[in-house]
Amino acid sequence: MPNEDENRLGGRIARYARVGTAVGGLAARFAGERVLGIPLQRDKHAAELRAALGGLKGPLMKVAQLLSTIPDALPREYVQELSQLQADAPSMGWPFVKRRMASELGPSWQSRFQSFEHDAAAAASLGQVHRAIGPDGRRLACKLQYPDMASAVEADLRQLGLILAIFERTDSAISTRHIQTEIGARLREELDYEREAKHARLYRAMLADTPGVHVPEIVGELSTRRLLTLEWVDGRKILEFVAEHPEARDELAMNMFRAWYVPFYNYGVIHGDPHLGNYSVRPDRSINLLDFGCVRVFRPSFVKGVIDLYNALRNDDQEAATEAYRTWGFADPSKELVEVLNIWARFVYAPIMDDRSRRIEETNAGHYGRETAGKVHAELRRVGGVAIPREFVFMDRAAVGLGSVFLHLKAEVNWYQLFQGLIRDFDVEGLAARQAAALAAQGLPPPE
Repeated sequence: MPNEDENRLGGRIARYARVGTAVGGLAARFAGERVLGIPLQRDKHAAELRAALGGLKGPLMKVAQLLSTIPDALPREYVQELSQLQADAPSMGWPFVKRRMASELGPSWQSRFQSFEHDAAAAASLGQVHRAIGPDGRRLACKLQYPDMASAVEADLRQLGLILAIFERTDSAISTRHIQTEIGARLREELDYEREAKHARLYRAMLADTPGVHVPEIVGELSTRRLLTLEWVDGRKILEFVAEHPEARDELAMNMFRAWYVPFYNYGVIHGDPHLGNYSVRPDRSINLLDFGCVRVFRPSFVKGVIDLYNALRNDDQEAATEAYRTWGFADPSKELVEVLNIWARFVYAPIMDDRSRRIEETNAGHYGRETAGKVHAELRRVGGVAIPREFVFMDRAAVGLGSVFLHLKAEVNWYQLFQGLIRDFDVEGLAARQAAALAAQGLPPPE
């Protein structure tokens, strides 16, 4: 008997029908603009597309939000609208939850908990979370995946390819082929809760000696490929906490900085989903990391390239910058292309260039980011465009996402000193050894 979560043809067809209506309208209007000269009101149509996609829920929401953080992947009007999409999905009712839990833990699953709350504590794009009490009295969070998510992911990724192809034929200076491949790989990984459990254990190990950061413990005996059970951690939403404790802004920002970048510069691993809902604040102002579905492991040479580019920009060394981009996967970058890429790099690296306390928005405010992206777009078109390497996609997303968190916090920190503290003793061979050992300990594969 087929599993209800298998990637069924019927599930794909139903998903294609719902998503295709919105995307088909987009294709038709762009064709009219291009072939017939009919002007497309992008502001109006972008709002219509958001409204259509917003009613679908599911993985396409995560894709849309991701695209909104990648400069020039979509026109500005669509970025503004898609960035407003919410990832919340309608929760499964109790009868449905009972059937789903029975399919994961067996018909007597309720006997394995002292209690299990009927209503979801949180709902997201791929699953929902229920509070529970384990047999030992521990408070638990049980993340249960919605049914038929494999079909939804494949249908939505297919539509993603169509959306990107439409824009690329009209006005994009960026080849999105590698962006599609990377998004697809990460989104398919998010379907595998056994892999997410390994990611969580990896983060517990990597951050074990880092103050101000907590990673919940996984309860393996109550977890499956579609059910992830971990200890419940108390915490408040970051912006709510800051509203009541504005003096905590800088401390929270430093804890978030370490939570993201200690794993990256020590192990080549990064948390790829910068959504504020994936973090909460404990009473002592330390940070809880709550979701590990989107984790990216980088080649050690890529991490070295990030540091090499930073030093190249500080020293105005064009040759070193070119080599750094080549290390990242930009194929034989020309002098003109490097100069264009450096415009964006200087924007992203700006907060860690000066040895002083400062706010992110001094150089990374939204309006400046839009101006910078517009300039990069125009220059990329002039030099013939560029294919974005796969690894760059989530590194850039992480940098932009974390910058957005700091913008919300209005933190004033010496980012230069924080960064220097992480890279001062950097050794690429040492990172490679630590990474290999950490991944092997959790049964995770080496980076692609």
